Amino acid sequence: MANTASAKKRMRQNARRRLMNRTVTTRARTYLKRARQAVDEGEAGAADAVRQAISELDRAAAKGVLHKNNADRRKRRLMKRLQSAQG
Repeated sequence: MANTASAKKRMRQNARRRLMNRTVTTRARTYLKRARQAVDEGEAGAADAVRQAISELDRAAAKGVLHKNNADRRKRRLMKRLQSAQG
């Protein structure tokens, strides 16, 4: 347990940041899941779903929740899946 005032403040900050990071991560994961399902099922709006997922991944990377390379890798895999489904 934190004893000093600065350690207590740090714990409060970490708790707040953890909450924010979790919402951003969950949102990105949700859009990614929707995009994968749309591509796999061959829906007409699959490209739009992929575009939204990419946008969410970029947002998470910009906020520092995801590493940029991690977001890029996920986007690459998603685009590859979309290309193979269309072609």
